[in-house]
Amino acid sequence: MIKILIVDDERDVELLFRQKFRKEVRSGLLELAFAFSGDEALKLLDSEHPPQVVYVFSDINMPGMTGLELLNKIKTQFPSICVSMISAYGDTENYKKAMESGAKEFFTKPIDFDSLRKEISRIISQE
Repeated sequence: MIKILIVDDERDVELLFRQKFRKEVRSGLLELAFAFSGDEALKLLDSEHPPQVVYVFSDINMPGMTGLELLNKIKTQFPSICVSMISAYGDTENYKKAMESGAKEFFTKPIDFDSLRKEISRIISQE
């Protein structure tokens, strides 16, 4: 089973991910964790040694710590964790910054769950 962490200040995202990945969670392939800020995400990752999370999906635009700041901190503290960014804006500047900072993938809202599922399947097959 792989554990992924979704970081977004919009709490309705949790329900959406739980619905979209219900089958994978029920079959024991996937465990979902949620954090609603960058700080909360880092605390969660820091609470397990080594972290159980193998993949983080983070929104870019959040109050406090932005997703890009979170990406940099995760890549520094936990280099083995893959991080993909989610943005409501498919703007090239954020895309470029995210990719230069080591993001694995960049998704725009509304999230294309078929692409996301393929990305997660690739990770599951690498574990």
